[in-house]
Amino acid sequence: MPTTTPPQPDVSQALKDFVSYRQTHLKGDEKGEAQIFCDRLFRAFGHEGVAEVGATLEYRIKKENNRGATFADLMWKPRCLIEMKKSGEDPSKHFRQALDYWTRAVPDRPRYVMLCNFDEFHIYDFERQVDEPVDVIQLADLPQRYEAMAFLLPVEQSPIFNNDLEVVSRAAAGQMGGLFRRLHERGIDRTDAQRFVLQCVVAMFSEDVGLLPRAIFSRILSDSTSADEAYDLILGLFRQMNSSGVPKAGRYKDVKYFNGGLFSNIPDILLLDDELEVLREACRTNWSAVRPEIFGTLFEGSMDQGQRHALGAHFTSQVDIMRIVQPTIVDPWRERIDEASTISEIHQVLQDMSAFTVLDPACGSGNFLYVAYREMRRLEAAAIQKLNERRRSKTANQQGQFQYVATSSFMGMDVNRPFTDEHG
Repeated sequence: MPTTTPPQPDVSQALKDFVSYRQTHLKGDEKGEAQIFCDRLFRAFGHEGVAEVGATLEYRIKKENNRGATFADLMWKPRCLIEMKKSGEDPSKHFRQALDYWTRAVPDRPRYVMLCNFDEFHIYDFERQVDEPVDVIQLADLPQRYEAMAFLLPVEQSPIFNNDLEVVSRAAAGQMGGLFRRLHERGIDRTDAQRFVLQCVVAMFSEDVGLLPRAIFSRILSDSTSADEAYDLILGLFRQMNSSGVPKAGRYKDVKYFNGGLFSNIPDILLLDDELEVLREACRTNWSAVRPEIFGTLFEGSMDQGQRHALGAHFTSQVDIMRIVQPTIVDPWRERIDEASTISEIHQVLQDMSAFTVLDPACGSGNFLYVAYREMRRLEAAAIQKLNERRRSKTANQQGQFQYVATSSFMGMDVNRPFTDEHG
């Protein structure tokens, strides 16, 4: 287990020397300099070198169905995997490769994965956060930010990340879970309390990602001088979100229709002053950074233990979901995209994507469907990019693109889905 021992005082200076060495002696050539870079990095963190610590350069990883092998630049089990790219390359473009290496690096799969282009480190913790790096560090900042790579120290320590979305999400879930408990404990029906809290979560998320006018829900809460006024304004917003017309003026100007059934029934709840304060505090969170797992956390946390056991209602994390989605959805489609070489072949792949459907027969909070949809949209984007690269017309890339992957192709069923309409 990581310890809390203070880091060695000379690590920062050693990393300054490492940065200087890279800038002076390395051009950023992936093939010729990656191993030198990794070895120097390990030395800067206090090791004798890569080989001495037991890490493996050019670590062999078997491909699917044992059809050949690929090689990770550095593997140090069970701590980290490093994949190098040439200077100037965008590390984020190789996220899929890193995830694939990590998925197949069993047994003793490393906890952390780093993508590096000699000047920038993208750090991933796939056990907690799949779709975004937990931190991105510029090489020049490494001497001051090395706590994010504390897992590389001789005595492993818990890293400190600047983009740990799980921490943000769990804090947000804790706030809203607390609001649910307050409502239920004062006698409000469990289903009504669940629905109302989720309506508030959707409203906060929507105003931060642009689905609602900016800060409209936050302003409603800050402008309310009494519980009665908040009651009128909050329920008025939710009713408008369930209406097909878009107001051209007034308090709810430009509020669009939210279909799907969540707002088809609006619980008649008058919030107390302390409950309003919980919502005001929750609005200060950047909800665009909150992961969809929060819905699973709230879904599971709002049931009592006996109900969870009877229904088998335990939400699945994105990490566990990717262990299914990667080999069954991503890999086959990725292979088809890679094999398509002509414009007509790529068009056929996209057409087939539009007919591809996903069914989760026990969808619960919908995490599986969300992850599957997200990955299919990423695959669609990769196919369209490949299509654009093969078009002869320079203006073709500027044309609007047709969306092939639709949300209507992702369907779920559950025995306890109180927040959807008859079509949901």
